[in-house]
Amino acid sequence: MRTLTSLVLAVGLAAVTPVVAAAQKLPLTDISAYLNKLQTAKGEFTQINDDGSISTGTIYIKRPGKVRFEYNPPESALVIAGSNTVVIYDKKSNQPAESYPLARTPLSIILARNVDLGAANMVTGHKFDGTATVVTAQDPANPQYGNIQLKFTGTPVELRQWVINDGNGSQTTVVLGDLQKGGNLSNSLFDVGSPGSTANR
Repeated sequence: MRTLTSLVLAVGLAAVTPVVAAAQKLPLTDISAYLNKLQTAKGEFTQINDDGSISTGTIYIKRPGKVRFEYNPPESALVIAGSNTVVIYDKKSNQPAESYPLARTPLSIILARNVDLGAANMVTGHKFDGTATVVTAQDPANPQYGNIQLKFTGTPVELRQWVINDGNGSQTTVVLGDLQKGGNLSNSLFDVGSPGSTANR
């Protein structure tokens, strides 16, 4: 079974080219506002793992603090973040689920109740790469946990991908499809103690 980072993480790109919507660097205040308004969302994702393999699936986001990655076959993994914990289930394995504190993954930065990318020492990179704004962020109190590199297009602002660089040197890219924002997502989808069946799509 893959490690946490090689599975997901923590929220996305060599395989997909983001739509160019505005040829300018987005301000951190606009990006923070976008993330804070993103309460619930659902969409397809493509994941490029540290070993170069590719996985696909459906992501469910419910801020603050909740995300669910359902992987398409032949993958048998399910990753859920909730109750300040990330849990990885492998349906084909007899081994216990792996669990990690959410705070130890860079994904916690965008799942926070109040995202403030202007906080001291959080953002270590902010640039425009010709097609999108790229923001590299870390937990300023725990930089050893790694960082998350977020890619946004605008306007309107849209999150297109993230790259997780964990404290062990592993890298995982998650490319997001079009997110369906809003609507009600049951808290049971994010119950780390009971993974349940695949969510209705």
